[in-house]
Amino acid sequence: MIRADKAVFVLSIISLQRVYVAAAVESFHTVQILQMGQGLWRVARNQQLQQEFGEQWDAGPGPDGDPQDLGMEMGPTPGHSPSSPSPGSTRRHPQHCQGADIYQLLRARRGKEQPGFIDLEILPPELSITILSYLNATDLCLASCVWQDLGHDEYLWQGLCKSTWGHCSIYNRRLPSGFSYRRLYMQLDEGSLTFNANHQEGVSYFMSRGILVDHPKELAKFIFCTRTLNWKMLRIYLDERRDVLDELVTLHNFSNQFLPNALRDFFRHIHAPEERGEYLETLITKFSHRFCACNPALVREVGLSPDAVYVLCYSLILLSIDLTSPHVKNKMSKREFIRNTRRAAQNISEDFVGHLYDNIYLIGHVAA
Repeated sequence: MIRADKAVFVLSIISLQRVYVAAAVESFHTVQILQMGQGLWRVARNQQLQQEFGEQWDAGPGPDGDPQDLGMEMGPTPGHSPSSPSPGSTRRHPQHCQGADIYQLLRARRGKEQPGFIDLEILPPELSITILSYLNATDLCLASCVWQDLGHDEYLWQGLCKSTWGHCSIYNRRLPSGFSYRRLYMQLDEGSLTFNANHQEGVSYFMSRGILVDHPKELAKFIFCTRTLNWKMLRIYLDERRDVLDELVTLHNFSNQFLPNALRDFFRHIHAPEERGEYLETLITKFSHRFCACNPALVREVGLSPDAVYVLCYSLILLSIDLTSPHVKNKMSKREFIRNTRRAAQNISEDFVGHLYDNIYLIGHVAA
């Protein structure tokens, strides 16, 4: 009962109903798994009740002539005094308990117990792990207060590490004895918080614990595969480490992407500075070369070049500010944008430039 009370308390905090809703949204197959788990729990619950019923029945009649401590509404018949069963009488064996017996037990307990919940320890381990895999790190720590073995499962914490930090140098090395993904998650989380306060101390923290190695490609992959780093600190760090910036740009794949959409994706990972300057020019230059390298067919068909893409990117940024800023009353028209852009990039067709305008007008800023 103490264990059940702990479980109810913890589950009231982490709300496993959210787990089931998330599972249902994730896939129909997961819904079937959860339904199977509920069915297994009901079977185990019925077996437990039948066993208790049989043990109490074998213990002999209580004061009222009924099985002891069942609490069922089976009082003596009016006008008849309770009596012990005669020596020749027979009692049903617990194996012969039918649905009515289970119903009486459940009815008697309904007012005495808290609403039931699924104890994950009586489910198959694979199903229990699947259910807990929908929890975040905080909820999983709370769940481990009840299900310690399940809550500390290495498979769950490995999934949390790799879903939050997709690449770390330590993933590709031979793990030492006694290695724990749960401890690694705590170190990655602490290192990310340290980076968000001071980027130099954060990188030093990762390297001192063997999580990252001081190589531009490894650092770029780490940055590219996580969203836990503060973009302001990241912008300062990339401005200082241009070698890491070069590797980070090469990780982007802009194949078959429309130019404004590719620019949005680029600025989503590498945030643009708030003011125009040398760093912004560097970003656009690197993007222009990468975009042309990823789209050789478009370069041939439309006549794009890194210099032309550079001009178009600046035109898109200025157009984004013009169309989205509330301070600009006279918005640039499509005709004006085409005329101004083709003055700087004469080889680009009117239709292509017009499609650029439509994209900004309908979707919005490229660097928001």
